[in-house]
Amino acid sequence: MGFVIGEHCIDIMDKSCMEECPVDCIYEGGRMAYINPTECIDCGACEIVCPVEAIKPMQRLADEWKPFKEAAANLFETVGNSGGSTNVEGALEDPDFVKNFVKDD
Repeated sequence: MGFVIGEHCIDIMDKSCMEECPVDCIYEGGRMAYINPTECIDCGACEIVCPVEAIKPMQRLADEWKPFKEAAANLFETVGNSGGSTNVEGALEDPDFVKNFVKDD
């Protein structure tokens, strides 16, 4: 996985990253978006356009971002690979970690 989407996306989901992704590897969930770790080509196009800085390179994750990396990895282990988010109808079900996440706004 080249990039991880974190807390700042929860309940915001601007979707600029989804529009910019050249390989369609960013999927919509109920509360946030998720990058499919096996479909991402590590191009960085999503990180640049995110208006809330919710996307970080996996290699430089702070500890508070690691549960989001794990949540995305677990989600796609369950859902599998569809070959792009446009091949999925509707939003994916958020993992419990994201469903129950309380933001400190």
